[in-house]
Amino acid sequence: MSLKQRMEAAAEAVSGAGELTLEYFQKGVEVETKADLSPVTVADREAENFLVEFLASRFPGDGFLGEELGERPGSSGFRWVIDPIDGTKAFVHGVPLFGVLVGLEDPDREAVAGAICLPALGESIIAAKGEGCFWNGHRTKVSGVAALSAAFVVYGEEECFDSENTVEMRKRLHQSALLVRGLGDCYGHMLVATGRAEAMLDPIVSDWDSVAVCPIVEEAGGIFTDWAGHRTATGKSAISTNAGIGAEIRALVAEFS
Repeated sequence: MSLKQRMEAAAEAVSGAGELTLEYFQKGVEVETKADLSPVTVADREAENFLVEFLASRFPGDGFLGEELGERPGSSGFRWVIDPIDGTKAFVHGVPLFGVLVGLEDPDREAVAGAICLPALGESIIAAKGEGCFWNGHRTKVSGVAALSAAFVVYGEEECFDSENTVEMRKRLHQSALLVRGLGDCYGHMLVATGRAEAMLDPIVSDWDSVAVCPIVEEAGGIFTDWAGHRTATGKSAISTNAGIGAEIRALVAEFS
């Protein structure tokens, strides 16, 4: 099975799971608190079950890693990494900036494909290594902005920026960039991949937050690294940028890290 076929299957999977989440969106869904104090709902669990069942039916030898259901080993070497609702806090507050994420790792544990659906916005984006990146069915790419002074920079949850260094870094961003906003979750990375923002800073991520995003940003012509500047989808932090301001943003982050 080619990566393109896997990408197309992932697109179908996140679309179906996205439709499922909308059955609960803005309906007063009950919220539980997990051991790590993050929220979870029946929509998270049902969406993840749907994704695993859908993809397992197409690729029975593949493994899975999901935020809610944990690890399910496979035999093919490929592993799907799933976040059924990225942005559960937004979801439970009725904010439409949540997404369904599916990423694919190859037998070398390289992130090689990704699919994201933002069902409440009617947007989707998919990519696979060597196949390009597609937003709502059309090829997309990062912007050509080449200076931080002309850039739109977005960042993740504000509480992740509460150390002395990161507070100072955020101040510098506001002074240096054209526009800075806190948007959070996969939406910020999607803005970069579609040329609507130039950088997204995520100081704390899990693998299910980033494995889908990495190939999407790279296939759109962007740069995806952790905060140390390493090209990795599993570095527990994430920076997505276009090519034009990538070095400038990472130098600024390094100054305050």
